Amino acid sequence: MSEENKPIKRIAIVGHQKLPDIEKESVAIAAFLSEKGIETQHGYLYDEGIYRKVKQGEFDLLIALGGDGTMLRAGHLGGPSDVPVLGINLGRFGFLTEIARDQWREYLLRVIAGDYWLEKRMMLCAEQWRADSILGKWDVLNEVVVSRGQIIRPVHITAHVDGRFLTTYVADALIAATPTGSTAYALAAGGPILPPELRNILLVPVAPHLSLDRAIVLAEGSSVNISVEVDHQAVFSIDGQVPIGLTNDDRVHVYASPYIVKFIRFQDPGYFYRNLTPHMSQNPSTGNHR
Repeated sequence: MSEENKPIKRIAIVGHQKLPDIEKESVAIAAFLSEKGIETQHGYLYDEGIYRKVKQGEFDLLIALGGDGTMLRAGHLGGPSDVPVLGINLGRFGFLTEIARDQWREYLLRVIAGDYWLEKRMMLCAEQWRADSILGKWDVLNEVVVSRGQIIRPVHITAHVDGRFLTTYVADALIAATPTGSTAYALAAGGPILPPELRNILLVPVAPHLSLDRAIVLAEGSSVNISVEVDHQAVFSIDGQVPIGLTNDDRVHVYASPYIVKFIRFQDPGYFYRNLTPHMSQNPSTGNHR
């Protein structure tokens, strides 16, 4: 066991309630761990009881059953609570998950033995400001997206980096992503792939029209203020969640969070590059993968 790995005695098991067999898998994992002397509680991602106990530090590990979307939600809970997350892939895509659904017995024994390492990934804070008032604050693992709404017309999005004017985009959206998010929407929009251990914000415009059309990687520690000028609907979204409306000249302030998400890993640290080609060559959501 490395010095960093604390003994695992209490584990919360959460899953996406819409996935088939989620209850069956949760019960089986809980029973297996109980036989090994591990205290568990299982339920769905947004169960109030589990949510509260994780926040209060009552668990040493959070097991997330699902795909990358489930991992994002688990990261929102585990990161600010300083609880490591282990992903078991019951979904379709697995950039973030670590274990296939038929491997968990083998790897949970390794967790109990302390045979793993913790991959630390940065989070962002996103704040919505209107004049001198803050309207809300969110933890972010993938990206913040400031975009047009349902009307199919570009918006004017102005970005200031560390208080200095960068540019005004005429575009469908501007993405402010973490390295984790660089393999999500930002990648689809043409952005670069950043290794997960970096702590940089990535700015990627979506469908820019006669304006800056290149992604920009900000220096570590930099922040960005994003404002929108529009005579129709504009919104922003945190990690693909329900969009929040923006009025003209609202500001979305994005900066590195003091929190990090710790993912449990068993592969060597070079796994990220080794797995890029398989992930990039076939997207399970299309139904065309082999």
